Amino acid sequence: MTENDLLYTLALQHVHNIGDITAKRLISHCGSAEAVLKETKNNLLKIDGIGSVTISDLFKTHHLKEAEKEMVFIKDNNIKVSYFKDNDYPEKLKHCIDSPILLFETGQIDLNNQHIISIVGTRKITTNGIAFCEDLIEQLTPYNPIIVSGFAYGTDITAHKAAMKHNLQTIACLAHGLNQIYPKVHKKYMVDMDKNGGFFSDFWSTDKFDKQNFLKRNRIIAGVSEATIVIESAEKGGSLVTADIANSYNRDVFAVPGRITDSQSMGCNNLIKHQKAHMLTTPLDVPYMLNWELEDNKQPVIQKQLFVELDATEKIIYNYLKDNEKQQLDIIALHCKMPIFKVSGTLLNMELKGVIRPLPGKLFEVI
Repeated sequence: MTENDLLYTLALQHVHNIGDITAKRLISHCGSAEAVLKETKNNLLKIDGIGSVTISDLFKTHHLKEAEKEMVFIKDNNIKVSYFKDNDYPEKLKHCIDSPILLFETGQIDLNNQHIISIVGTRKITTNGIAFCEDLIEQLTPYNPIIVSGFAYGTDITAHKAAMKHNLQTIACLAHGLNQIYPKVHKKYMVDMDKNGGFFSDFWSTDKFDKQNFLKRNRIIAGVSEATIVIESAEKGGSLVTADIANSYNRDVFAVPGRITDSQSMGCNNLIKHQKAHMLTTPLDVPYMLNWELEDNKQPVIQKQLFVELDATEKIIYNYLKDNEKQQLDIIALHCKMPIFKVSGTLLNMELKGVIRPLPGKLFEVI
């Protein structure tokens, strides 16, 4: 985009009461951010969903003045700006209705690789969580994925560090402008992050540091990737918000199960229980579920447990799936003449035993 386009888009982004969804609607109707800011109030009010409150702050001159200041910051710090209609804007993010109209980035980010996953979780990650996260990224390295996270304590920084260790591209989505870093202790990783990927943000250098920003940036973490993986989470937490957003975007979500007595596994267990996430018990579940292929076209070997004992209900479902290949939950329940809740619980037990595997679209198959 030209400097003039950027100036007016920044100005539109600065307007109070106009978020990304409304900004896109205005730009789509008028043709450009400049056209929006130069349109008459009466014509704008004719647009569906646009009311007087929405545009009450639109025509104030200080928006352009603030945009000019932010452009100086952008130029002085060699920040790349991606416009939501540009070819270099993240492809998967384009399909999210509330994605930012402008995305600011630093580093050496290359999104041509389609294997992009987000890894999120608690800031109070356990030693088991750290071990699983590191093993996950190590085993995914042959697929050369891009690892996205939020650069926070715990799970986020564990994922970033593991990605850099294996020379994988990794991107941090920040909840503040690119003129600062949080937490400050992670500043020591910035140089390596810029070399191995970089940083995303849709916040200005003048935006106030606010807790709500972390929830807002989660839409970028969920939207830029094809799947979100929750390593550990308490019953409530930001990573669960990210998982919900990913589900709303119709993206795959994975969760690592844990003991029911572990507080940092409650969130993951609930995601699995309510069928909001695939259960992730081994790193190779990810490429299998996402249909990734290695460069030599050799699929990873998935080996089921030997000598598994199945109860009567499990045998009925197992035999049905063996004869009918991939089937959806409600179809299994119908043909096996069982209530859905019973089939759902039985499938989970069978998955834990390693005899069946869930697939996208709530499908299941025998391993």
